[in-house]
Amino acid sequence: MGYRYSPLSLVGAHNIFFLTIMFLSCIAIRFNLCLSSVPSSLRALPFGGHFNFDQVSLGHAARDFGNRYQYHPMAVLHPESVSDIADTIKHIWLMGSSSHLTVAARGHGHSLHGQAQTHGGVVINMESLKVPEMHVHVGNSPYVDVSGGELWINILHETLRHGMTPRSWTDYLHLTVGGTLSNAGVSGQAFRHGPQISNVQQLEIVTGTGEVVNCSAEHNGELFHSVLGGLGQFGIITRARIVLEPAPTMVKWIRVLYSDFTAFTRDQERLISTKNAFDYIEGFVIINRTGLLNNWRLSFNPQDPVQASHFKSDGRTLFCLELAKYFNFEQIDIVNQEVEEHLSYLSYIPSTLFSTEVTYVDFLDRVHVSEVKLRSKGLWDVPHPWLNLLIPKSKIHKFAEVVFGNILTETSNGPVLIYPVNKSKWDNRTSVVIPEEDILYLVAFLTSAVPSSNGTDGLEHILSQNKRILEYCERAQLGAKQYLPHYNTQEEWRAHFGPQWETFLQRKSVYDPLHILAPGHRIFQKAITFS
Repeated sequence: MGYRYSPLSLVGAHNIFFLTIMFLSCIAIRFNLCLSSVPSSLRALPFGGHFNFDQVSLGHAARDFGNRYQYHPMAVLHPESVSDIADTIKHIWLMGSSSHLTVAARGHGHSLHGQAQTHGGVVINMESLKVPEMHVHVGNSPYVDVSGGELWINILHETLRHGMTPRSWTDYLHLTVGGTLSNAGVSGQAFRHGPQISNVQQLEIVTGTGEVVNCSAEHNGELFHSVLGGLGQFGIITRARIVLEPAPTMVKWIRVLYSDFTAFTRDQERLISTKNAFDYIEGFVIINRTGLLNNWRLSFNPQDPVQASHFKSDGRTLFCLELAKYFNFEQIDIVNQEVEEHLSYLSYIPSTLFSTEVTYVDFLDRVHVSEVKLRSKGLWDVPHPWLNLLIPKSKIHKFAEVVFGNILTETSNGPVLIYPVNKSKWDNRTSVVIPEEDILYLVAFLTSAVPSSNGTDGLEHILSQNKRILEYCERAQLGAKQYLPHYNTQEEWRAHFGPQWETFLQRKSVYDPLHILAPGHRIFQKAITFS
């Protein structure tokens, strides 16, 4: 007997199919109408800045220093004032959860994994924000008030005009204040003064609801500490008050080499606990790089040229200790004596002592010199699959043995930094996650990938190497934490934050309840409802 279909069942099935198609079509039409109406509603906002909707501007906002992720926004805001930013965010906030729009603050575009990007949303060009102008206050507690979109290099030049300087830096100064304070801001001064987030007195924040809030440790302290190291999740930093100190004019800059990792770390740890020894302490790893000392001779003077010329690395893994002592011209004799005394306690290879004297500005802006050279060779705008880790002191030898002994085979694709910082200089009320030990090591693999290469300098090889390092850290339970963290799922983020996750979640619900801000980190996803 054949199957028979009643006309009623056929009609019912057809109707269900038709209704389903109509429902999906309505959603698509509604979504597209929403998209097409957004530019006009943004254009209608009354403020001094302006939006760009052209493909060139959108393409620029979809790129960053990492050069691996590209998410095109729908618009780029060039704010003239803080109220331009607040009005834009409030407009999107008032659109509610039916809007797909998210907002990303973009400074100098030095993000690595698309953190300052937003697919189909609004990118705010923070460098357009010039209000307020920099104001340096000189007195018993000196400080500078700056825009969140100001570059640190500009802050350096302006404060030096008043004989003052910020205390804590990043190695590269062509970054915005809001960008580094949203992460931490770490360099060779962090052992003494802490990261940049430990040297901020006040902030002005635009929250995820478009509210402008002034805060400090004493006033609106929860928001203040949330935003510092908060990866942009709780608000956009539009103004910051940075602590200053009297500025030196010169720097004695020293490099020495070690072949023994134990001696290298012992000396570093001794120096960061010695009062007034050096003002800057960093180290880096050198694997299979011959002729390094000859390169140093271009700008550094060997203490013993004859012995230095006989030094052979013989393919060994070497460790460079880089030190700096700040001074003024009239202090040169005293500084030389102090430096010589501190060096006498160290266990470096004697023939590898190199030193030079440079201006304070030239020392702090040293990475920019390399940038200019790389740009001239077309090697700046390449993929940068960087990996930054914070390793507890108790596990650093175990880490080095495996990573520098087996996983990493050379360091010719970019520097590998390794240096200790004192945890006591970090504020545990901020959003930054760091290991639970008194001394931590920052280990930064700052590699550059050669486009189209399939070799050890290619992107895939470097990414595979990074993955092996991370898998080893987890397998060996080193208690390492990513600095400038990057994860793809909320579960991974939950593991990263550990016990701090619930606090992070709570802060998000208060300051950015619709998950409008900083979608590029992929911590939270904006929930869209169709009503």
